[in-house]
Amino acid sequence: DMESHDTVPVPSMAFLEREEEFDIISVPYQERFAGIVEDTSTTLNDAPTITTSSIMVPSLSSYETAKSDGILCTRSTDEKFISRWGQDRFDENYSKYGISTIWNWDKSSGLRPCGPYLRHCVLAAEKMGKECYDSFLDETVLVDRTTTIRTYLEMHPEVMDILPPLELAERYGG
Repeated sequence: DMESHDTVPVPSMAFLEREEEFDIISVPYQERFAGIVEDTSTTLNDAPTITTSSIMVPSLSSYETAKSDGILCTRSTDEKFISRWGQDRFDENYSKYGISTIWNWDKSSGLRPCGPYLRHCVLAAEKMGKECYDSFLDETVLVDRTTTIRTYLEMHPEVMDILPPLELAERYGG
């Protein structure tokens, strides 16, 4: 879903359409690798290096970092959606189903996450490791701006048993 132009990832049109409600931005990040020095005889900028997926990273201590750019889906606005995709698309995808807003839900709306999608996000965060998983569960909140994902899942453990519809099973990882 991504193309790379001079190391800055550019989302494909298919990705943009799939994530149509979000602002898609490029952000810098540092990737952390386990600092197991595989070949101390090789140096890069006078520092021992490790090989991780054929990327040479200077060995600094018990962890190694590599700077890069990534794509982040961020909160947007209804106005940005309409500006980018048009009022007709908003009406077809939302208004015709009685949905008057994508982003302007009041915190007392009672809006809850879609079970299969939340399960997909939880499983994806878990695959990223404990730090990412705990961050997702404890730092992501529902529309009420208070209830964490962890708390919500404790109240609704059945969410993790809800499989996606067959047409989304591959995309949602089953």
